[in-house]
Amino acid sequence: MANLIIGKGLSKSYGARRLFQNINLSIATGERIGLVGPNGSGKSTLLRIFCGVEDADSGQVVRQKHARIGYLAQADIFDEQATATDNLLKALQDGHSTETERYTRVQTLLSLAGFRADTVPVGELSGGWRKRLSICRSLLVSPDVLVMDEPTNHLDIEGILWLEGLLNGMQGMGVSAFLLVSHDRQFLENCTNRVIELSAMYPDGIFQVDGSYSRFLEARAAFVALQTQEEERLANKVRREMEWLRRGPKARATKAKYRIDEAGRLQGELSQVRMRNRASSAVQIDFEATGRKTKKLLEGSNLAKSIAGKTLFSGLDIQLSPGSRIGLLGRNGCGKSTLMQILASSADPSGLRPDVGVLAPADGVRIVSFDQRRETIDPEITLRRALAPDGDAVVYQGRSLHVVSWAKKFLFRVDQLETPVGQLSGGEQARILIAALMREPADILLLDEPTNDLDIPSLDVLEESLQEFSGALVLVTHDRFLLNSVCDQILGFDGRGGVAWYADYEQWLSHIEEIERADRPPAAPAKVRGADEPVPKKAGRLSYLEQREYDQIEERIEAAETVQEGLQETMGLPETVADPARLAECWENLEQIRQEIDGLYSRWDELDAKKNTGT
Repeated sequence: MANLIIGKGLSKSYGARRLFQNINLSIATGERIGLVGPNGSGKSTLLRIFCGVEDADSGQVVRQKHARIGYLAQADIFDEQATATDNLLKALQDGHSTETERYTRVQTLLSLAGFRADTVPVGELSGGWRKRLSICRSLLVSPDVLVMDEPTNHLDIEGILWLEGLLNGMQGMGVSAFLLVSHDRQFLENCTNRVIELSAMYPDGIFQVDGSYSRFLEARAAFVALQTQEEERLANKVRREMEWLRRGPKARATKAKYRIDEAGRLQGELSQVRMRNRASSAVQIDFEATGRKTKKLLEGSNLAKSIAGKTLFSGLDIQLSPGSRIGLLGRNGCGKSTLMQILASSADPSGLRPDVGVLAPADGVRIVSFDQRRETIDPEITLRRALAPDGDAVVYQGRSLHVVSWAKKFLFRVDQLETPVGQLSGGEQARILIAALMREPADILLLDEPTNDLDIPSLDVLEESLQEFSGALVLVTHDRFLLNSVCDQILGFDGRGGVAWYADYEQWLSHIEEIERADRPPAAPAKVRGADEPVPKKAGRLSYLEQREYDQIEERIEAAETVQEGLQETMGLPETVADPARLAECWENLEQIRQEIDGLYSRWDELDAKKNTGT
C-alpha cells in the first residue's frame, strides 16, 4: 500500500502543557483509520497538523504529490443567510471547473446527503442537517484522503447510519483513505480497519492496532495488563535494591556505586511506568440513588404536546418505576428533549406542562436532569466554583470531600482549578455537569445526550454507573452501544406526533422505514385489457385528443416511474459512483424524469377534473 501522508516525529505543546511528543503516524491507500484518546490528548490538533491547518512544534508531515485532502472540522462555519447550494458553490470557487460542472458536483453531493429541498437559509437547518452539509463540503474537492473530526456529532441514528454507508463506499467515490476522530464505539466498529489511540499511557505516546475496534480493545487490554505486571516487577526490584542499600557498610563495600546507580535507574523507570499507568485512569462516575422502593415514581397518561402548531407527540402513556431503563429515539426536532423537560418539571407547577393528559409524580420524588446545552454552566466562573459551588468541599454519599479530591475523581488537575469554565474543552465541561448530578441523590435520572464530547474511557465508566443505578432512567442518546447495553425499552417518535414502544433501536428504525415506504406514491397499475374488449368510452366534455391523452396517461406515468427507478439503481452502483461524469449525467436525467412525472400527474389531475365536472 502506498503512503499518502506520513507524519514523522510530531510534537505539539501549548505553553507548558505538552499534548504529544515524537509521534509517528502514516496513512496509506485503503486504510480506514479511527483515532481515539482521552479528552485533551491532542487528537484534533493532530488532525489539523496532518491537513496543514496548524503547524507542529517539531517534526514534519510529508504528503504524496498532488494528493487532495478533505477536512471536516468540529465547528461548522457557513453563510447563515445563504442556502446549502450557495454555500457549497462559494466553497468550490477553484477556477479549474466550469459553472455547470461546479453546480452538478454540488447538487450530486446534496442529493447523496439526502437534501430534498434547498430553499431555506442554512441558519434554519437543524444541527444534524448542518453536519451533513459540512460533510458534503469536505467532499467537494474529490479528496484522496478524508480527515474528519467527530463526524457523528449532532447526527441522529439515521444520520449516523447514512454516514457509515457513505464511508464504507468511499473507495467507489475515489477516496483512497480516511482518518477520523470519534467516540462512537459502534461507529468505529462498523467503519474502521485500523484503530490508533493517542495517550500518555503508552511509551511512544501512541498505540496502533490493525483490525476492528473490538480487536483494538483486546490488544489494548493485553497491553495494560502487561504494563501493570511491569510496574509490579519494577516495584519489587526497587524494593530489593533499597533494602540492600540500607544494610551496613560491610554489605556495600564492593560495587556500591554500581548498585546505587542501578537503584536510581530503576526508580526512574518505575516512576515512568507508574505515570503512564495513572494516565490510563478513567473518570469516577457513580450516580447516587435514594433507595426509594415506591412502585410508581412517575406516571403519565394520554400525554400530548404541540409547539408552533406542530404535534410532537400525543396519546403517550409512560410509567417510571425503580429499575426502569427507557431510551428515547427519534429524529432531531421530533420532541425528545421537550418530553424530557416535561418529565423534569412534573413536580413544578411553573415548569413546562403537556397540552393534554395527566402527569402524576410520587410524593417527594427526586428528579435529577442532565441538559445537553452547555449554557447551563456559567463560562466565567472557575472550575473550583463549578465543582464546589458552596465552598471548598462537597458532600457526596453522606461524606465531605475536599474540592481537590473531588476534581481528581473527574481527572482534573489541581492547577486547573482556577481556570474559567469557558476555557475548558467540551468533554471537560460535560464532566462538570456529571459531577453536579452525582452530588444529588435521585429517584429518577433524566439524561439528554450525556455522551456528547465524552472520551471513550469516560463512556465506559458512565455505562457501568447507569447499569448499577437503582432508580429510574430516561436516556436520550445517539450512542447505539450505550442504548443497547443500558436500556431495555425504547420509546420511539415518528416525527408526526406518534409515539410507540420498541424492543431496540433497530425495530424502531425498521418501523420508520415502513412508514416512509407507505408514503411514497404507488406506481400506477398497468391496464390489462382483453384482446376483444372494447375501449370504454369516457363521459364528460373531453375532446378527442384529450380523451386519447387521458386513456394513455396512466401507462405513461408507469413507464416514467420505471425509468426513474432504473436511474436510482444506476446511481447507486459502485462503477457509477466512481465516475463523476457518469454520476452527473445520471443525476441530470433523474431530475428530468422527476419533472416529467410531476407534469404527468398534474396533467392527469387537470384532465380528470375537466372530465368529471364537464368544465
